[in-house]
Amino acid sequence: MSQTQSYDPIYETVRSDDFPALLDVDRFGTRTNAFDEIISATHDHFWDPNDTRYLDFAQPFDLKHDTVMPRDFVVELNCAVAERLDERQQIDLANASSRWMISALLHGEQGALSLSASLCHVLRDPGAQEYAANQTREEARHVTAFARYVKTRFGTPYPCGPTLANLLHELVSSEEVYKKLIGMQMLVEGLAMGAFATLHSRTNDPLLQRMVQMVMTDEAFHHKFGKIWADRTVPKLTEEEHEKAELWAAKCFQTLLFNLVNSEQKQVIYEPFGLDWQWVRGAVLEAFSDADRRKAMTESTNIFRVLIKTLLKAGIITERTRPIYAGWVDMEELHRESDEVAGQDIADAGIAELRELNQGRRQIGRAFKRQA
Repeated sequence: MSQTQSYDPIYETVRSDDFPALLDVDRFGTRTNAFDEIISATHDHFWDPNDTRYLDFAQPFDLKHDTVMPRDFVVELNCAVAERLDERQQIDLANASSRWMISALLHGEQGALSLSASLCHVLRDPGAQEYAANQTREEARHVTAFARYVKTRFGTPYPCGPTLANLLHELVSSEEVYKKLIGMQMLVEGLAMGAFATLHSRTNDPLLQRMVQMVMTDEAFHHKFGKIWADRTVPKLTEEEHEKAELWAAKCFQTLLFNLVNSEQKQVIYEPFGLDWQWVRGAVLEAFSDADRRKAMTESTNIFRVLIKTLLKAGIITERTRPIYAGWVDMEELHRESDEVAGQDIADAGIAELRELNQGRRQIGRAFKRQA
């Protein structure tokens, strides 16, 4: 399988169609313990989206009179677009915007599920392979949770926006491991943690707040997998290899920054209101400048700030691409910040609750076993 030439042995891969290579008897005796702590912690933050002890999808929420996210969070309602809509339409557009955002998160979780599964086919080290299988399981429950939330609140998800769809396709189908790990474990997971932290602090829907906290208890560990890769791999890269990975990451960042929430991507939500997406884009650009975007990136949970910090702390950003990011955030300030990922405090609180809840489940399980 094609990958960056320099890498830690625990990330060695085989071709996706070379199953016999995974039957090599010598491979089973070379299992790394680098991921054991993350794997073992799975029991502490287990949760089941179909179990009301963790999530209760029967919780009501009146979409006709309330918005999933506050109105000041919806960019279209803070420009000339709002003037063309009556009160009911503004509520409906706000919730359509939330539906679009949550649908994008659902698609991202599906991408993470498929990518993690693809790593199971190529990672040679049994420990790394077990971790990938573990993450696959966790991403699967995220897909279940988001799909059920969308069905409960909105009926069906919106299609995946072209920018996100193209990136996810590139990551899942890539034969280059560095793209999978930088792209998913750092870029997409970084974006997700920022988005989840924002949703948790701003949403009006208690069910969504609870659900994203459950998801964050898993995602915090997925982020650690990417950090382990960076710590073990980035220092070993040749100048040519580092440049290749760094420029690709910068290209992905710019693509996401300028297109992920572009009005062109969101055409589907404007059509029912008779709004032309090009006019909407003009109204948004007139009301919000690059200076406003830079101001937004001072928030610790801003998705793009989280993304830049992730790449910087991983050692991927050098003077070569630093100016690309410095135009948006204070790089020195980011450098001084701790390595803690956005929303870690929310995840930690959720993990503490799950640890207590799951302890009770294990005691019940042992009681049933004794009775049997």
